[in-house]
Amino acid sequence: MRRFFLTIFLLAAFVVLGAGAAGLWWVQQPLKLPAPTVDLSVEPGTTPRGVAQAVADTGTDVSPQLLYWWFRFSGQDRQIRAGSYELERGITPRTLLNVLVRGEEATRSLVLVEGWNFRQVRSALAKAEQLKPETFGLSDEELMARLGKPGLHPEGRFFPDTYTYSKGSTDIALLQRAMRAMDKKLDAAWAARAADVPLKSADEALILASIVEKETGKAQDRTQISAVFANRLRTGMPLQTDPTVIYGLGTRFDGNLRKKDLQADTPWNTYTRPGLPPTPIAMPGKAALLAAVQPAQSKSLYFVSKGDGSSHFSSSLEEHNRAVNRYQRSGQ
Repeated sequence: MRRFFLTIFLLAAFVVLGAGAAGLWWVQQPLKLPAPTVDLSVEPGTTPRGVAQAVADTGTDVSPQLLYWWFRFSGQDRQIRAGSYELERGITPRTLLNVLVRGEEATRSLVLVEGWNFRQVRSALAKAEQLKPETFGLSDEELMARLGKPGLHPEGRFFPDTYTYSKGSTDIALLQRAMRAMDKKLDAAWAARAADVPLKSADEALILASIVEKETGKAQDRTQISAVFANRLRTGMPLQTDPTVIYGLGTRFDGNLRKKDLQADTPWNTYTRPGLPPTPIAMPGKAALLAAVQPAQSKSLYFVSKGDGSSHFSSSLEEHNRAVNRYQRSGQ
């Protein structure tokens, strides 16, 4: 009798060990996906059993019961996070659980470029991969109202940066992040403004920074360009900056700025109207924001492109005319 029970015990032990070995082998075998990449969405509140079923519902050839018991056996079943995931060919039950527990969601990124205007921002949002277009069809005014800023012009209100987002995120959520980032950067720049800067508000600093952004060809010239505009604001000279005229032309601008364009009055034409334009003309980066509030100590009132991206600065019209002859009219 004793031998009989010993035999039964050994057989049971072999079965358990065999099952354990089979289980260890199974969790390390690649799952059979229906495609090279499969999207998996885990909604908040989904149970571990529901997650296992969601994996099977993607068309992946796996027993949801077996997958669920693996989650339970691991002791990490309650640590699985909601999110949007991409399962790639070669993923195993073990690596799948790691991905779900770590919350390694499938992400994309969108770059908002320094100097872009809001039309370009909206175009980039419309083309962004896996970004839900909640702003599609909204006017700029309706969009800003959705962002909690009714009546505010959208130009320049979003910080240029690289934004990472999860698949299924909305464009309105990304814009909210970019708007908060700009508010934070602008507040910091305004707090660090020079005592004698000729600007009345942070909004004016944002407008000037957008002009500096568009006028700067080389980074080392940024504060000098800001100084030219600051000096002009102090003396009451018109800013006379081409990028504001181009912005005022909008979609009518064909790449050629003509004399008649400089004479055509719009709210953004700084040749026909004194002071700053009514809104920013583009998204300024951090360096342009700081340059606007911390211009160089300079008496320059003019600058002209030298043809290599840098500029020549002059404090008198005579010197400026000579620089124009040298760098633009002579072709040198």
